[in-house]
Amino acid sequence: MNVDQERLRADLETNGSFGAVSGVEGRGRTLFTGTESDRRAREYFVERLEATGLDVRVDRVGNIAGQWTPVGCDPATPPIAAGSHLDSVDTGGIFDGPLGVYGALEAVRSIRESDADVGRPLEVVCFTEEEGGRFGRGTLGSSVATGRCSPTDALELVDDDGISLADRLRDIGFAGEDTIDASGWDGWLELHIEQDTRLVEANATVGVVDSITGIANATVTIDGEANHAGSTAMRDRTDAFCAAAEFVLDLERVATEHARESGTTVGTAGELTVEPNARNIVPGEARLELDIRDVDHDRMNDVVSGCRSSLARLERERGVVTELDRYRDVPPTPLSPNCIAAVEMAAGDCDVSAIGLHSAAMHDTANVARVTDAGLLFAPSVGGVSHSPQEWTDWSDCATATHVLADVVRVLATS
Repeated sequence: MNVDQERLRADLETNGSFGAVSGVEGRGRTLFTGTESDRRAREYFVERLEATGLDVRVDRVGNIAGQWTPVGCDPATPPIAAGSHLDSVDTGGIFDGPLGVYGALEAVRSIRESDADVGRPLEVVCFTEEEGGRFGRGTLGSSVATGRCSPTDALELVDDDGISLADRLRDIGFAGEDTIDASGWDGWLELHIEQDTRLVEANATVGVVDSITGIANATVTIDGEANHAGSTAMRDRTDAFCAAAEFVLDLERVATEHARESGTTVGTAGELTVEPNARNIVPGEARLELDIRDVDHDRMNDVVSGCRSSLARLERERGVVTELDRYRDVPPTPLSPNCIAAVEMAAGDCDVSAIGLHSAAMHDTANVARVTDAGLLFAPSVGGVSHSPQEWTDWSDCATATHVLADVVRVLATS
């Protein structure tokens, strides 16, 4: 098989022009679901699928799949699928998501152009709204394709302008009627940039992912007493913001203690709202949004327990009233041993240096792994930077990782 680096680069460069952000250092793009940029990116992707001879389907939530059925292959045979997403965060980079989509397409092109004897159909897939930038629900398209969210519920989601996903997709011509069912795939593979520095530090070109982190999200509310900033003595204050500051440091301490042992635990208080939020008023309420991740669910629970202990202490010592609402709990996702072994073998066959690691970020693969064998492989990220215009993966590394992906797809499709 011959992966064409320039063809892959041309697709990624063209896709990167849709929603391109000017005036930033690097290559920035903002591509939200249902925008004009999204329409152009989707239309270009469909054009590239059709130019390769793939049959294209679009489901109700805008997921796109192109299938190639080799000559002599029963089209009813469960396919091997590969892909990722095309949407981005606000002012993101050009590789996060699109490398997996166009890497999958290039893998299929290289297999088609070779003399490989493939016994299964191959599918190239683009999932809708992986980042959640428009409708606040990450990995939405793969949630629908795996039965974790109904199409109706997904289509009723509204953005900040009060416009539904159904209307946004209809406006850009991608409200499909086909079905994309991940449980019908014989296997799934996603190529993604690492978004960390482990590959670069190990001088490796491919990361073989064995598990995807779990995520616990929680809202913490701390109620104190709003009062005059001048006439309220320090000893008489019940300052919700000061209590929140102590809580954030407690979260950092608990997560750091677990991280020293595991190397995989992280805890973040990434959003804070203070009321009344006025310079001359002692804060009466603070609300925090937490993000706790690990590849071990028990450790995630331990960090949440540490948060509850911190809040109990603050109630005793500061007189505040607190609440912790754990509204999201996604357990860690182990990936298929069969797919892991196939990626390791393919890296060896391609004479590519590879290391095993976990994914600290969420991906569509976490949903797909719940309904079929799934694998995830990483390409190096320069400086570990992602969700930024300075996100970068060298073109040669893109091509090398795609070559490994193609070899894995070929092996799985002939087994």
